[in-house]
Amino acid sequence: MKIAFVGGGNMASALIGGLLQKGYAAADISAVEVEARARARLLSHFGVSSSAAIDGEIAGTDVIVLAVKPQQLRAAAEALRSFLASQLVISIAAGIRSADLSRWLGGYARLVRVMPNTPALVLAGVSALYAATTVSDAERRIAEQILGTVGATLWVEREELMDVVTAVSGSGPAYVFYFIEAIEQAGRDLGLSAAQARLLSLETFHGATRLARDSGEEPALLRARVTSKGGTTERALESMERGRVKALVVEAVREAAQRSRELGDELGQD
Repeated sequence: MKIAFVGGGNMASALIGGLLQKGYAAADISAVEVEARARARLLSHFGVSSSAAIDGEIAGTDVIVLAVKPQQLRAAAEALRSFLASQLVISIAAGIRSADLSRWLGGYARLVRVMPNTPALVLAGVSALYAATTVSDAERRIAEQILGTVGATLWVEREELMDVVTAVSGSGPAYVFYFIEAIEQAGRDLGLSAAQARLLSLETFHGATRLARDSGEEPALLRARVTSKGGTTERALESMERGRVKALVVEAVREAAQRSRELGDELGQD
């Protein structure tokens, strides 16, 4: 199976690295990337050939992954459409709806839309996928296999849920980093060195996330087990409740989902 990437940035690099680790051959992977330095990096890091523009060679591929910025996707799609025959097209551009991408591709409908997240860079991401009924089960499995090289995958059956996915997991790493920043700052303010605060914060988040994932238990139950009556954790959580921290996080995710819908409207305009 030959796979071409349109765009050779961080997420494309993560996917290429994941594919190679899973045994895909570098000779079967190519990229289109306008920046010469990025092309050189793809060759030196992965042994993957690349070109500066979409040309006829892409017609011989089986899968095309659109990994450009959302604002660049329309131009890339319009340059690509004359070379499409039976390839599966996977878009990882945030916000761009399938109907708009299909229109830019001249009505092409073998499309899978994906929302990955940045932990894919360390092969620990999670990607949500959406495909219309025009995509076969075999093509769905191919898309899932490709995204599965950089982490977990799940399918949503209604495209509007991709806005929710964007808000929860696409933007989600930033929320986690925000909490890590805050806990680090508290540690430094209370006398820890910067290195100590960093290590304690990172390992606590890593360990707590692993426990929540591997135990199979509800986060609320795990939280309750840490919270002794009259203890330090209870005092901290009471402070968070007074500050409406949970409610504000829920509100923030709702705002992110709304912005994702707005971007879809804005970027999908002709």
